[in-house]
Amino acid sequence: MFSFKVDNEISIELLQQHHKNELFELIDTNREHLRKWLLWVDKRKSAEDFEPIIPIWIKNYADNNGFDAGIRYNGKLVGMIGLHYIDWKNSSTSIGYFLSEEAQGNGVITRSLASLLTYLFRTLNLNRVKIQCARNNHKSMAIPDRLGFVREGIKREGQWLYGHYEDLVTFSLLSKDWDSK
Repeated sequence: MFSFKVDNEISIELLQQHHKNELFELIDTNREHLRKWLLWVDKRKSAEDFEPIIPIWIKNYADNNGFDAGIRYNGKLVGMIGLHYIDWKNSSTSIGYFLSEEAQGNGVITRSLASLLTYLFRTLNLNRVKIQCARNNHKSMAIPDRLGFVREGIKREGQWLYGHYEDLVTFSLLSKDWDSK
């Protein structure tokens, strides 16, 4: 299974069925925080709601088609990061992430993403990584800015989120940009 050590405080691991209670607790205790930006939060009402989803995450990883993984900070599950799909023909992928409210401000996502980008560009030899963030999610948008991603454009009213539309900002980073760091 996929397990990736970011640094002495952070690791990324593919979640399995025995993690479903821990994952549900993370979602449930951060429901209001996550609900601001993630439409699927209300659909997760119990740990059992993850039973049909976790095998899909494992299959995607086994098929070399991305992954959804937990982020641990000092051993505690505090968020998730994932490659939505790997387009091998065009050597590209897109990344999504979320973090618990209490873990914010420690560079967890920035450090996780930086380490993952090195893996994607140097080990998997991908050329392009895309991130989309809601325009009003300033904390999330600061991460690709901090890591040198380029703002490509805005998908106006690109996401319906609990009774209103959110504009989505698309960021990209190329392998040659990351290698020059």
